[in-house]
Amino acid sequence: MSNRKVCVVVTARPSYSRIKTALQAIKKHPNLELQLVIAGSALLGRYGNAVDYIEQDGFEIAEKVFMVLEGENKTAMAKTTGLGVMELATVFYKLQPDMVVTIADRFETIATSIAAAYQNIPLVHIQGGEVTGNIDEKVRHANTKLADIHLVASESAKARVLKLGEQEKMVYNTGCPSIDIARDVKENPALTFDPSQKYGGVGATIAKDAEYLVVMQHPVTTEYGQAKKDVMTTLEVVHELGIPTYWFWPNVDAGSDGTSNGIRSFRESVNPKNIRFFKNMEPNDFLRLLVNSKCLIGNSSVGIRECAYLGVPVVNIGTRQHGRDRGDNVIDVDYTKDAIRDAIQQQITAPSKTSSPIYGDGEAGEKIADILATCPLSYHKTITY
Repeated sequence: MSNRKVCVVVTARPSYSRIKTALQAIKKHPNLELQLVIAGSALLGRYGNAVDYIEQDGFEIAEKVFMVLEGENKTAMAKTTGLGVMELATVFYKLQPDMVVTIADRFETIATSIAAAYQNIPLVHIQGGEVTGNIDEKVRHANTKLADIHLVASESAKARVLKLGEQEKMVYNTGCPSIDIARDVKENPALTFDPSQKYGGVGATIAKDAEYLVVMQHPVTTEYGQAKKDVMTTLEVVHELGIPTYWFWPNVDAGSDGTSNGIRSFRESVNPKNIRFFKNMEPNDFLRLLVNSKCLIGNSSVGIRECAYLGVPVVNIGTRQHGRDRGDNVIDVDYTKDAIRDAIQQQITAPSKTSSPIYGDGEAGEKIADILATCPLSYHKTITY
């Protein structure tokens, strides 16, 4: 019997860390063949060239799909998704995979799901069943309804997918593959590199032995008109605190041009002496940076997932992660300077946080590969409500 061809589509920087260990496990599994497709912002330099890290990790890329339209607004998001459907449909026709894997909930992941489902290719959805506060919510649940096989990250997510009417035999709680990386980092947490020397960046020079903060703040697609104002609020607080800070560029979402413009204008007009700005880091390096920090600030899901497992204090701002399961490492605040400042000060002076394994035990990659090698690919999907 020939190996199952598993086509995994990675469309953005954060998606790679969400799937890396599963890619490794699929690649080495004796009954699977990995077909890796890199698309969207993962191919773009201004979002950190995630494709470079993927190739450096030894993965062979089957196809590259350029599909991101300029504009970074709601219309550009819709058109990018439409272009993705067209391009990915051709890719799947060419590769003839036995299954296609779509990851999580970014807006363009629905293109992967449509292109596969409409061609009767079994669709695997990773990290369905979760709840958040923006367009990702709708995309995630739409991916679930298009998918045949569901690999969720928590028990509450599994329960939600079942409530959506999916068959229990096709829903597996594997945990989140990003926790596999976090487990390795937790076992070997030393920060053995200088972030500025290894990754460059722009802005202030931060001493290697300094205590520091990390900021990763993305726009909220349903509130994209406020993106510049929101990021300026956080910039002002972090600047006023004066604590050395590593700040990361936003994802490509509606409003990311506002977030980016806010960062650029603040950097040029204020020239903060405590903030250095980066586009990207390798997943392992980024988590080591986090685990050695005083606090993560912003609205990234890494604060909810990996930081819970690592016990890193988090100040989560706004609605982007609304509804997700949390560990006791998170303080939620709105976009007001006093609330953000008070939460940061509380987190950096609080006792160490305990590890919370709500998103897995660090063995998700192997579980995913084993499931993909053995799960049924042809069955009548009967939905019960």
